[in-house]
Amino acid sequence: MKNNRIGKFVLCRAVKLITLLMALCIVTFALLEASPIDPVTAYVGADTKVSAQQRELIAEHWGLDKPPVERFLAWFSSICQGDWGTSMIYRRPVLEVIGDKFLSSIALMMTAWALSGIFGFLLGILSGIYEGSWLDKVIRVYCHLLISTPAFWLGIVFVMLFSVKLGWFPVALSVPIGVIQSEVTFWDKIQHIILPALSLSILSVANICMHTREKVCEVMNSDYILFAKARGESKGTIVKNHVLRNVSLPAVTLQFLSFSELFGGAVFVEQVFSYPGLGQATVQAGLKGDAPLLMGIVIISLLFVYTGNLLADCMYLLIDPRMREGQA
Repeated sequence: MKNNRIGKFVLCRAVKLITLLMALCIVTFALLEASPIDPVTAYVGADTKVSAQQRELIAEHWGLDKPPVERFLAWFSSICQGDWGTSMIYRRPVLEVIGDKFLSSIALMMTAWALSGIFGFLLGILSGIYEGSWLDKVIRVYCHLLISTPAFWLGIVFVMLFSVKLGWFPVALSVPIGVIQSEVTFWDKIQHIILPALSLSILSVANICMHTREKVCEVMNSDYILFAKARGESKGTIVKNHVLRNVSLPAVTLQFLSFSELFGGAVFVEQVFSYPGLGQATVQAGLKGDAPLLMGIVIISLLFVYTGNLLADCMYLLIDPRMREGQA
């Protein structure tokens, strides 16, 4: 019986994933076709010496002379066979480009993800426990300011203040300029990732903090907390035994569901800091009409976000025994 439940769960998730992938690929390809950007013009750039015949040869080489439906079916057939195509921008296989860019982005996103989760959770608990106090008001004002702050603007402020004026951190890139890979130290990478990670994490703190605070206030005003206070339990014991257990599930949900926001924010942050990651590659692929690369990034980003949602569901079963009983 247990194996049947697991098999049904896996099958349901697989069907949802395949359906999402197909729908997202169709929508992305349709938006690329509706875009005013001409891939051939973007490919040759500002070179006015390229003749009309040469443009036709370029279009024929990349398959841009075929009807959209035929091109999509050819791309889909290649994907099913494991061939993701070649990037028009980088002149390299799409999987190779995504692999290089994703390694840089995953370090940035996971650092920001951990920082936003830790600080957002702690601030939310403090704000909820001391509801109505000056600390609660300061934290709420801080979160409201962050929610209304664009990611790119915060990144620009950080560059102007900490890189240009104070000179504490590098202005851009993920490693020092002119240094070969074997000579790049771990400290060099840390220096280059601090400002982008802070820019990305600070904005995610607000949502986690405000949702956590709301749940903490709800728990602190409940009848069983009133009963615990009547029994003489201290505030620390109440937080440890009652608040954390009830708040952990919503916090886990928000943390893993923030994968999509994390990826979207990385696009803006990487542009501001010229960070050579997947977000910057996404912008370049969109502006230059690089369909194979953009479609590949769309698939990887969906898998990334879907994995976060799946991990959240799995964490439910580990944290809350009532979920396991419900499954049984």
